[in-house]
Amino acid sequence: MTGPSKGIGQYLEPAPLAALFLGISSGFAFSMIGATLTTRLAQHGITKSAVTAFALTFLAYNFKFLWAPVVDNVRLPLIGRFGQRRSWLWLVGVLVMVAVAFLGIADPKDALVSVAIAAIVVGIAGATFDIIIDAYRIELLEPRQLGVGSGMSQYGWRIGSAVAGALALVLAARVGWGAAYIACATFALPAMLVGVLMGEPKRHREPARPHGAWQALVAYFSPLTEFIRREGALVVLLFVLIHKIGDTLANLTLRLLFADLGFTNDEIAFYDIGVGFVALLAGIFVGGALYERLGMKRSVLVSLVLMAISNLSFAALAAAGHTNTGMAAAIGFENLASGIGGVTVVAYLSALCNLRFTATQYALLSALASIAGRFLTATTGGSVIEAIGYVNFYLLTTLVALPGVFLFWYMIRSGLADLSIGTAGKDDA
Repeated sequence: MTGPSKGIGQYLEPAPLAALFLGISSGFAFSMIGATLTTRLAQHGITKSAVTAFALTFLAYNFKFLWAPVVDNVRLPLIGRFGQRRSWLWLVGVLVMVAVAFLGIADPKDALVSVAIAAIVVGIAGATFDIIIDAYRIELLEPRQLGVGSGMSQYGWRIGSAVAGALALVLAARVGWGAAYIACATFALPAMLVGVLMGEPKRHREPARPHGAWQALVAYFSPLTEFIRREGALVVLLFVLIHKIGDTLANLTLRLLFADLGFTNDEIAFYDIGVGFVALLAGIFVGGALYERLGMKRSVLVSLVLMAISNLSFAALAAAGHTNTGMAAAIGFENLASGIGGVTVVAYLSALCNLRFTATQYALLSALASIAGRFLTATTGGSVIEAIGYVNFYLLTTLVALPGVFLFWYMIRSGLADLSIGTAGKDDA
């Protein structure tokens, strides 16, 4: 009997490879209402304040924990016989494809309200897709694979986001935005195919079936109450809430920066796919090495510091102006740091889950991780940029990332980082 794979071999095991393809499908939907839609609106002359207001469409991702218990508990008719996770994966995958095609048909120049409605629909469908993809991934991976699997998932997320976003830009310039969005809708298929090939996750645990309205209400809130009862739970939740504010503020405004600096669609596509892709690949392998050498806690701390510092590179790009070298350096550093964080931070959030409530608890944690940054971007991002300029804005995003770094350092010193781990992060679960 052979032991667990090491080095590159651990990335080639079936579960981490499946996490890669699950991530591809997860990332593309987010891109369709993120950077891609931002570029599309900017090219139609929509004001910066209106463009950044579209970040509110991401709120579905922040409130997805409200309906995540449905994914955990409701058995779908007919296709439900293939398993709780797989049946939801296939159903929601189809819904996402339809929603993205609908967004592509809506025209921001003639009916901005229709675009907003379509973006909200994609947000809800994409957030629900994320619920089931994350639950499937966590339950598919063994505890020893959480780091590598989380990294591969983030790798896939960036592939799906970057490739779908670049494809949309290239196709839009040649055949129009409608056809571009319809073509990108096919990125939902990799996750659906994983469900076919990998089957129902072996670590999946069915929550107790409620009988009656009162038990159903108790079951609905059980994932939250189970987490809150853990020692130091409120401190952990505060960390999850604030650790990503600076990173989110920076990333949701990058396309505005690129547009104002005069970068073309082809240039943006080249650097996002070329330099960004290679840097992210390097970051994931560096993150895997750090995770294996330093362990979960210290590797998370290192990645938080790097992600905070990476925002400085965009302040430098804003100061330098339209420079391809600066663009390559900024995107390269940001993707390197994100790749490292994708392995470590996502592994930590995954390990916090109880396997009885995987979908709901990870939905809650991942929603909290970005809600503050998305809300600030939508309500003040554009106006702050107009008031203080891009350079000062990205310096500010670096400063607001620091409290999360110091809080996690405190969690390590106090032991709360260990006490909060759930059954998903334990070998004896």
